[in-house]
Amino acid sequence: MAKKIKTNQDSDKIKDLEQNKVYDDGTLLTTNHGLKINDNQNSLKTGERGGTLIEDFILREKIHHFDHERIPERIVHARGSAAHGIFELYESIGQYTKAKLFNEVGVKVPVFVRFSTVAGSRGSTDLARDVRGFAVKFYTSEGNYDLVGNNMPVFFIQDAIKFPDLIHAVKPEPHNEIPQAASAHDTFWDFISLMPESMHMIMWVMSDRALPRSLRMMEGFGVHTFRLINKQGESHFVKFHWKPLLGIHSVAWDEAQKISGKNADFHRQDLWEAIESGAFPEWELGVQIIPEADEHNYEFDLLDSTKLIPEEIVPVRRIGKMTLNRNPDNFFAETEQVAFNPGHLIPGIDITNDPLLQGRLFSYTDTQLSRLGTHNFQELPINRPIAPVHNNQRDGHMRHTINTGRVNYEPNALGGGCPFQAKASEGGFTSFPERIESNKLRGRSKSFFDHFSQAKLFFNSQSDAEKSHLTNALCFELGKVETVAIRERMIKMLTYIDKGLAAAVAVYLGLKIPKEIIPFNGSLPADGNPNDYNPIITESSLKSSAALSMENTIMDSIITRKVAFLVADGVNEESVKAVKDKLETEGAVVELVAPKLGFIISKNNVEFEIHKSLLTTASVLYDAVYVPAGINSVATLASEPDAIHFLNEAFKHCKAIAVDVDALQVLEQTYFYIKLPKQFTDKDAATKGFIVNNDSNALATEFAKAIAKHRFWDREKLQKVPA
Repeated sequence: MAKKIKTNQDSDKIKDLEQNKVYDDGTLLTTNHGLKINDNQNSLKTGERGGTLIEDFILREKIHHFDHERIPERIVHARGSAAHGIFELYESIGQYTKAKLFNEVGVKVPVFVRFSTVAGSRGSTDLARDVRGFAVKFYTSEGNYDLVGNNMPVFFIQDAIKFPDLIHAVKPEPHNEIPQAASAHDTFWDFISLMPESMHMIMWVMSDRALPRSLRMMEGFGVHTFRLINKQGESHFVKFHWKPLLGIHSVAWDEAQKISGKNADFHRQDLWEAIESGAFPEWELGVQIIPEADEHNYEFDLLDSTKLIPEEIVPVRRIGKMTLNRNPDNFFAETEQVAFNPGHLIPGIDITNDPLLQGRLFSYTDTQLSRLGTHNFQELPINRPIAPVHNNQRDGHMRHTINTGRVNYEPNALGGGCPFQAKASEGGFTSFPERIESNKLRGRSKSFFDHFSQAKLFFNSQSDAEKSHLTNALCFELGKVETVAIRERMIKMLTYIDKGLAAAVAVYLGLKIPKEIIPFNGSLPADGNPNDYNPIITESSLKSSAALSMENTIMDSIITRKVAFLVADGVNEESVKAVKDKLETEGAVVELVAPKLGFIISKNNVEFEIHKSLLTTASVLYDAVYVPAGINSVATLASEPDAIHFLNEAFKHCKAIAVDVDALQVLEQTYFYIKLPKQFTDKDAATKGFIVNNDSNALATEFAKAIAKHRFWDREKLQKVPA
């Protein structure tokens, strides 16, 4: 039976409600004004694949409320790091776009790039399992262009009207503000288990892509499909990619949790130190270009942000390079006050009818007004374009420009008609004249109903180690969920991706997988309830895609890799110097780690300054470990518990370990050497990341090759190391 509405209003209002028999059983969704909502899944569009209409007051009210829920930090992407740099075009794509940015080969365009986590607050850790924001502001001669993306090519939802719900679900739960910067809790997985369209993104977030080794070692994606328009007015669709020249690398989940405790600023510090040292991070810009005529020729919808275009179908064409070469002078004035918007476009680049993109165009500006407090945020130095600004917009909070004259309107005669509208031939922005003929409705195209084929493609493309990590991530996350029904719904969702994956997670959670999987039929629900949309179960024409696995990334460089040398008084200076010189010549960063800070004296009385002590650092902050020779040094380290733990932990996280033969006494104290001694005597020990040699030069060469491999994930199959 319905219960009377609870309210804190005055008694007369309560009496009026009772007299008019206003009841609420808490199950019907309404706007803030009490209007019952029939469809909370789709914004109002001009047809199933048409543009979002600004008259959609339900969408605007919902997003407007959401955008103003936090001040002053960003609602999402609050924790960020940034840097200045340049973009230089290799190859003109003038046949596709009139944008000077992509026509003027060799011109160096200033950029400002902000990386961020999504869910955590400003004070949260860099190493949360999360999507990473990857936003680039190009200061072009035609105005600012913002390419606002992530380190994953797809997203959780298809329509922006669901964005507030997504973020509300993933943020700390409202009754106790727990957990911070984590998705392992009931509200997030409750939402996800009811949103089949999220399953592709879930595969990415549960993968190692969510735990980058460095901001410099992750890809960037524009996520949405945009338009390129050439001088003839012809349109092509485009997907944007950023490809890191250092390759794509990650850390292990156990390692990420420990880094969060040892150095929550790990990524921020890594980016800062790399730029300060002159090891400038670099990415190549790639594009996937699709002719307008081919829009409907794929087994997925180009306007669906939960889908990617496999590189085997449309190769990525690399057209330029971005180099980050200067750190911000002031974190607040630049990193915090920079304002991005996917609607900051230049002639030759335009939006599409992607319903997630169209909602973002409104949300970003609205959020900046809330966060920065004024429409004049574009006058802040970090947001100010290098292109001249001429318009008659004036006044408002925090106005920087001092305008003169009496004319603040257009058209005008008193100001000589200035400023004049720019013709298209003069660089004036013109939207693509897309023909639209459709009914006004709330809904989405059936081409958006396939939610599992690319999730399955992603999982099938992973290496064995990556699949294991992804499975363990789901076990960890869902193991934190207290509501059994949510876990059960997620197991059902996983069966549509891979029954083996679903079974492995179910066993860990103490659940049974459904004996019979009833396929979705792809039909619209008879009662119109959008929560009952049934996805279509299809198979991708591709069995796997090499670009989706990090196993296929660049592994030929040790530039900026951090290597710990475990040393103490009496170390053999030749054993240190030969390896140190080789690694630093190839671009690695070597730090001497000892039981205490200060200086140590080598066997031949050479003084070495210590960078870190075993008390103030940990193996999780390094990419590899080396133990040089020296009788007294070796004896000290062999009896030092923290040094033994350092090595055990490095082994557990599958890192390269090098040891001088005369330092084997230290290794013999480790758990993994005691349990697995023959691993170090095998002919192929180096292929497992173990380098043992008494020739320092030969050791250094093999060690450098091992570090370049990043990790030796096969070690995870060996006996577990208690570290």
